[in-house]
Amino acid sequence: MRPLPIPALAAGFLVLAVAIGIGRFIYTPILPVMADGLGLTRAQTGLIGSANFAGYLAGALAAAHPLLLERRRLWLAGALATCVATLVAMGWCSTLGAFVSLRLVCGAASAVGFVLATALVMDRLTQTGRPDLASLHYAGVGSGIALSAVTVSFAGQSGFDWRALWEISGLLALGLAGPILWLLPAPAPAVSRAPPGGAISTSIVRLVLAYGLFGFGYVITATFLVAIVRDLPQLSSAEAYVWLCVGLAAAPSVGVWGWVERRLGFRHSFALACLVEASGVLVSVLAMNVLSILYAAVALGGTFVALTSLGIEGARRLRPGDRQRIVAVMMAAFGTGQVIGPTAAGMLADATGSFTAPSLAATAALLVAAGLVQSMPDVGTAG
Repeated sequence: MRPLPIPALAAGFLVLAVAIGIGRFIYTPILPVMADGLGLTRAQTGLIGSANFAGYLAGALAAAHPLLLERRRLWLAGALATCVATLVAMGWCSTLGAFVSLRLVCGAASAVGFVLATALVMDRLTQTGRPDLASLHYAGVGSGIALSAVTVSFAGQSGFDWRALWEISGLLALGLAGPILWLLPAPAPAVSRAPPGGAISTSIVRLVLAYGLFGFGYVITATFLVAIVRDLPQLSSAEAYVWLCVGLAAAPSVGVWGWVERRLGFRHSFALACLVEASGVLVSVLAMNVLSILYAAVALGGTFVALTSLGIEGARRLRPGDRQRIVAVMMAAFGTGQVIGPTAAGMLADATGSFTAPSLAATAALLVAAGLVQSMPDVGTAG
């Protein structure tokens, strides 16, 4: 029996915790404190959020470049260092332009970290015959979210201001990033060979469109959930732990939905996860009590990382080839939806006085995504 690739899994887990769980999503729990401290409008906070996702889109596209197929560990180290540096630097700035620039750069680094780590870890899992362990890799996202939620909540209650929260998040990311390159094995020389004559099918087009709609559909709630809770007095008691619930639900979600996918197939499981997420997005703005907002948090956390994984795996089956490039293409579609979401939601929320209208649009996008994938031919189940 081949040994379990524990070092590679641990490294992948930590990369996603740093680059995604903290690097991308720490903004959500810090946002209300930062907005109050600086008097930022919803449109401005949305613009900062969209800048991060624009950077993520750019990073996903860059990660498909052949240059990054070489010296992947070096590029990964640079991406992690950039995430840490930009997190700390957020606490040193006060202008909207600086915030936008830093989150843009951090988003690009997060995407490069995600794509490279996923390619390296999945290569290692395939070599050892254990691709079924991918859920442990993806669990890093939810675990990073949960850890950052606890850290921000504790630090905020201890009297630290928004500047200190950013600096603390950077130090947290640095501590987790330390052992990654030591744990990650050196990759085999990358060979990129696309299958000959691979015409673009209508199925892959539908999946890419659905993935973009999913990016738009989840990101409004993922960006503004804590702000939504803070705006409603009846939900104020949930502010300290609602983002923690998102992270705790996200950590096991890839494994849970992988189990569902093996029984229902790709189309049905992806569509069902979109419907569950849509219900959470809708409930987040209709919530009248703590129980309902916690359902929204669990529905969001319990699906968005799993949908990320399901979509990439579905695309890989539809168009076999270099894993790194197919991940990059899907994440580019995902990033496009995310760029639009926060800015549009912030502007609409400023105009209407609430996040109800943008959340209804996000719900509709998730329903369309479910329909697009459900209309595809079956692409099989995970082995």
